[in-house]
Amino acid sequence: MDSNTQTYLQKLIEWGDHTKATLNNVHAKSTEGTNWNEQIENWQVEIDRKLNRNTEVSNEELELLQEEGERIAFAINNKERKEHESSSIPYGKRKLPPLPYKYDALEPYISEEIMRLHHDKHHKSYVDGLNKAEKELYTKGGNDDIIKHWLREQAFHGSGHHLHTIFWNNMTPNSSRKPSGEIQRRIEEDFGSFDKFKELFSDVAASVEGVGWAVLLWEPRSGRLAVQSLEKHQLFQLADSIPLLVLDMWEHAYYLQYKTDKETYIKNWWNVVNWEDVNHRFVEARKVKWHLY
Repeated sequence: MDSNTQTYLQKLIEWGDHTKATLNNVHAKSTEGTNWNEQIENWQVEIDRKLNRNTEVSNEELELLQEEGERIAFAINNKERKEHESSSIPYGKRKLPPLPYKYDALEPYISEEIMRLHHDKHHKSYVDGLNKAEKELYTKGGNDDIIKHWLREQAFHGSGHHLHTIFWNNMTPNSSRKPSGEIQRRIEEDFGSFDKFKELFSDVAASVEGVGWAVLLWEPRSGRLAVQSLEKHQLFQLADSIPLLVLDMWEHAYYLQYKTDKETYIKNWWNVVNWEDVNHRFVEARKVKWHLY
């Protein structure tokens, strides 16, 4: 078996492990979660058989394995999409989403201590703040004298909650290190190369003063990608754009491990970027049609 085929099969197994870990967090003990896990494990057993035999794997065999993986992924994504479309969250009832991996999964690049503090304390504070603002604005009727206060609270805590939710899924312990699929082609088209994009994004992240984010955006109005920094969570936003990849540059995201060395934090973060998630967000973002102007 040639090395490229072996690497490809190993990547399929890694994807299966990552998907099972996510299912265990989101669909723990549910019948559907158990069923999907069993399907993935059976699929991985077949891949292992191919890896352990001494003969070459044909293109037809590879296509069948890929088709089975895509079938499982489609079933999971389709179910989650339908659940999302058929449901809504009442005002003031937001919940802290679980991490899609263990707290120590991103080590050595991001420590377990930081992940526990960042997710369980900081992100939860934004969820709590958003719930309080929504209750004041939408269920209590709001006080005209202080409505701007609650609008600011909704923007600050709401943006913090939404960006962090993207941030957790933008990372994975099984990073491919480089993009693939449609997002790879678009990055190369809009920025010239992945290396040029990576340098620009890193420079934007390093330029954040105090607290904020670096964000890769899709601009439906222009049909192009863009890079933007956000002060705090909500300032400097580029309206009518869709975030695809976000990097938290608040000190609580790195200070315990990197102290004031932002550049090393940014450099190491590229090792845990979940390009499959970024590509999925890009594909979904492009389904929204706007006039180009």
